[in-house]
Amino acid sequence: MSYQKIAVVSGASSGIGAATARRLAAAGYHVHALARRTERVEALAKEINGTAVTCDVTDDYAVAQYAATVERVDLLVNNAGGAVGADPVATASVADWQAMYDVNVLGTLRLTKALLPALIASGAGTVVTISSTAGLIVYEGGGGYAAAKHAQTALVETLRLELCGDPVRVVEIDPGMVKTDEFALNRFGGDAARAASVYAGVAEPLTADDIAECVTWCAELPHHVNIDRMVVRPLAQAAQHKVHRVGV
Repeated sequence: MSYQKIAVVSGASSGIGAATARRLAAAGYHVHALARRTERVEALAKEINGTAVTCDVTDDYAVAQYAATVERVDLLVNNAGGAVGADPVATASVADWQAMYDVNVLGTLRLTKALLPALIASGAGTVVTISSTAGLIVYEGGGGYAAAKHAQTALVETLRLELCGDPVRVVEIDPGMVKTDEFALNRFGGDAARAASVYAGVAEPLTADDIAECVTWCAELPHHVNIDRMVVRPLAQAAQHKVHRVGV
């Protein structure tokens, strides 16, 4: 009897997480869609015939409770994360930095640590972590987010070293400019005009589905093939500070 592979996707209520859950379901995985917003993950799980899990990755107890319910996981996608604010270091909010560190870094740590036994038990596990190009290079006004993403990258690189010899691949995907419904809006406290300005004049920023396709491709390669790091930018973005804009 064939076994349907199980994928766990955090931050699945919107954006890259939701798109990834849909892509993986279409590829034949049974997806556990994790997020704080129960109604959203329930609707998604119904759509893809998956499992909805209300889980906040910043909550030790919630993560432990979820992990106790699973015996085997084939694929973990650490997607939960985000940016809060764009203040310079001189006026930065410590609370904003703490929030970004907790979800991006410690959230990844909590969920990965909790599910590693199940990933190892699968005999062919994969951990994909969605970081950012901000984890590779800094930029003005992005100190807190870049610090969190640099730390997340360090976590991933260390994990790969420590799991060498175990049957678990460790993949890092670093997107550049991705236009989703919520990322920039959440970063700027709901200021729609400021959020829209990030993408002004960029004809084709990346979409959530673009990144979901990258996740699925990495996961579906033969298990002896490990994509250590995939940096993904839209054609219009040559570097963090180099973006082609039209009419701006």
